[in-house]
Parts: sequence; C-alpha cells; structure tokens
Amino acid sequence: MAEAAAITQTKATGFIRGLGLIDSTMIVAGSMIGSGIFIVSGAISKQVGAPGWLLVVWIVTGLLTVMAALSYGELAAMMPKAGGQYVYLREAFSPMWGFLYGWTLFLVIQTGTIAAVAVGFARYLGVLVPSVGEDKYLITPKHIFGNYAISLSTAQSVGVLLIVLLTFMNTRGLRLGKLVQNTFTTAKLAALFGLILLGIFVGWNSGVVHANFGNLWAVRGSLEDLGGGLTAVTAFGLFMGICVAQTGSLFSADAWNNITFTAGEVKDPKRNIPLSLAFGTMIVIALYLLANVAYLTTLPFEKIQGADRVATDTMNVIFSGRGAIVMAVAIMISTFGCNNGLILAGARAYYAMDSDGLFFKSSGRLNNKHVPAWGLVIQGIWAAVLVLPRTIKHDAAGNITYGNLYGNLLDYVISAALIFYILTIAGIFRLRQTRPNAERPYKAFGYPIVPILYIVGATVILIILFAYQTATTWPGLIIVVTGIPVYFIWKKLGTPMAEEGSISQAAAEAKGEY
Repeated sequence: MAEAAAITQTKATGFIRGLGLIDSTMIVAGSMIGSGIFIVSGAISKQVGAPGWLLVVWIVTGLLTVMAALSYGELAAMMPKAGGQYVYLREAFSPMWGFLYGWTLFLVIQTGTIAAVAVGFARYLGVLVPSVGEDKYLITPKHIFGNYAISLSTAQSVGVLLIVLLTFMNTRGLRLGKLVQNTFTTAKLAALFGLILLGIFVGWNSGVVHANFGNLWAVRGSLEDLGGGLTAVTAFGLFMGICVAQTGSLFSADAWNNITFTAGEVKDPKRNIPLSLAFGTMIVIALYLLANVAYLTTLPFEKIQGADRVATDTMNVIFSGRGAIVMAVAIMISTFGCNNGLILAGARAYYAMDSDGLFFKSSGRLNNKHVPAWGLVIQGIWAAVLVLPRTIKHDAAGNITYGNLYGNLLDYVISAALIFYILTIAGIFRLRQTRPNAERPYKAFGYPIVPILYIVGATVILIILFAYQTATTWPGLIIVVTGIPVYFIWKKLGTPMAEEGSISQAAAEAKGEY
C-alpha cells in the first residue's frame, strides 16, 4: 500500500530509472565492441613490428581505459545527471568547456562513429549479400568540390537504413532500447569469446607459436613509416610506434564513457555507474588482449601485418575458407549492438546541452516514452548525412578510388577525444579543491596516483600524435575550436530549460509508460 501511494504521488515526468547494473554494464561493453578489434591489429603490427609489442599496445590501451573508467566513477557518483561527461566538464571548468565537448561529440565523435559502424555493418552484410557494396551505386559519385564527392551505394543505403531503424526503435522507449542492447551485447561477447577459444585451441599452430612467441620482441616484416622516416626498427621509432598505434586501439576501446550520458536512467546511479564502468571496461579489455593472443597462435606475424581483416584470416585457418562468412555474421551482430548503444546514449548528452540553452530546441524535451526523441532524430539525421560524402583519391596511374569522409573525421578527432578525457580527469582534482565538501559516494581508485598516471600517459601519446601525425591531429583541434563562436551564439540566443528529474520504473509502469 505504501508503495502504491508513493507511485500515485510521483509525477510521471522525466527519465525512467530502468537500467540496472547488468544493463549499464552491457551499455559500457556493447558500445566499446564494434568492428575495430577484428581489424586494427593488422595496422598496429606494421607500426610496432613484433608480436610482443603488438600485445604491449593493447596492454597500454587497457591500462589507460581502465584507469580512466575508474577515475570517472567519482564524477559519475558525484553528479548522476543525464549528460555525463558534458556535465563534468561544465561543473569542473566552465559551460564553454562542456559545450566544446558536446559540440565535438555531436559534430564528429558520436555521429561519425555511428556512421562508420553503420557502413561497417553494411560491408559485412555484403559478404552474405553480394549486391550490397560500396562500389555498387544507386547514385554514382558526384564531385562537389576539391577532393570530395557525394554518392549513394547499396552499402551506404543499408547504413542509412540501419541508423533510421535504430533511431526509431530508441524513440519507442528505454525498455526496447535496453532489450536490443542486452541481446546483442550478450551475442557479441559470446562471438568474441568463441573467436578466442577457436583461435587458441583449434587454430593453434606449433610452428606459428614458436615463431611468434619464441621471438616475441624481434622486429620483423613490413614496417610503417611513422613520420619523418622513423620506423619501429629504432628504439625511439618503436616508442613512437606504440604511441601512434593507440589511435587504432584506443578508438576500438572507446565509447565506454557513454554510460555516463544515461545517468538519469540508471537505478542507484551513485553505485551502479562506477561499478558498470569498472566491470564493462575490464571485461572488454581482457577479451581484446586474448583475441590478439588468438591471432598470434594461429597466424604468422608477417601475415597479421598484411591483414586488413585479421579476425577473418584467423577464422579462415580454422574453417578452411569459410571464415569470411563466420566473421561477417559475428561482426554484423557486433556492429548492430554497438550502434544501438551509441544512438541510445548520445541523445542524452544533447538533452543536457539543450537544458542549458546550448543545443537545438526540443532536444531537451522528453516524449511520452520518457526519451529525448528529437535529440535522437537530430543525431540520426546528421549521422546519416555523414554516410554520404566520399573522399577522392588518385593513385600513381591516375585511377580514382573513393574513401569515406567520416573515416577522415574519426582520424582527426581521436586526438581531440583524448584532450577531453585528460581534461575530465583533471576535473577530479579541480573539484576536490573547489567543492571539498561535496558528497562523493565513490572516490577515484588510487587517487591521486591513478588519475595522474592516466593524465601523464595520455598527454605523452597526445604530444607524439601532434608532433608526428600532423595531418590527422591538427584538423581535430580545428573542429573543436569551431565550437567557440557557436557557443557564444547559442549562449546569446538559446533559452535554458529546467531539467526534468527521474522517476522510478514502477511509477512509469503504473502509468503504462514503460
């Protein structure tokens, strides 16, 4: 009776606290695992040149990711509000810093990733359905300016349709969104675990194992020029290679912070968000490291270095040429679940921005299913737009090939994302000074050592990227800087709105709204 009375008195507005610890952990893990782990080890192996250093790259990525996640737990427990990292930067530094993060998130980080993952899904669907491909055009590339064109291939069409489908599903409420997330994350974790078991126990090749693990640190094979003629053959070149390789490995392990955007929908967020950050990142990083062990027990290192799809090559050894089909299904499951998590979470950050009067109108309003439907729609439209532009490349023979604009944008923005991670963790120190008496249900693990180690490690990587990968780092900084004038325009014209609170799942169910 008391519970019924409490439900009656609760006004059924605001987000629904419908995400438990398992649901939250699934958002962390599901948003992290896309297609990167199945692909990027080939490029990384060219940058570092030895099996041992390939594993070191993933260990460094794992340490940085887990240290960041454990540090974010303090901020998440201290400010369990929708918007997550946007709110942390706003409160630790200023509204402008929060906006610059949210602007970059919308412009490239979240929407560009959604576009990339959607087309990744389409590419692997093309393995099963040959009519789906990036060179099978409904509208042939039309050159618009410079080295840019616009087209609509069957793969791009599938990518856009996937974005539309998942956006629509997430406007129908949290229950459907989390059902999709939990189902596909469970399936992809099982698929990744299966790849590991098959690679280590079925694909085990004693000759390959001896060559790879018996010569763990010997640099060999084809090496990538890391800038200025440096390669991993020298000590400094190797150090630089490990830093540059983080572009691929950190991107493959990114998006773990998305759970912070959904803080308004997490049950007991002061406990469950820090725990889900810890559990989700640790599970994924352990699986990523073991996946690379599986590659090294199955494939000669020189073959990994030349692999565009290293997981597919691994499965081909085990399934005698049928690995492409096996991995296509696994990666389609993985990318579908990944995009659902990205789409679900991203709109919550725009909701918080509009509540401050710093984003498109209506993004800060919830529909009758208690989700920011217009924020989801605006995000979906821009992500779909990013699928369409193509980059034009000319080879030595004068032949034209087409790339994807979002691929360039994501290369540009990984450095910008690192800047915001560093700033956010620095915010822990600032808030300890400016708000020493604030409630902190969870305090950053290993404070101050672990947060400092993250800041130092990420800063070193950032300096190397800016010094030696200028073509893909400075443009990212420019993207961030474009947000400064936009901030002042929105600050002048926007109208802050009162943030809606959160209601219990029971209250929403009693109203038939969940």
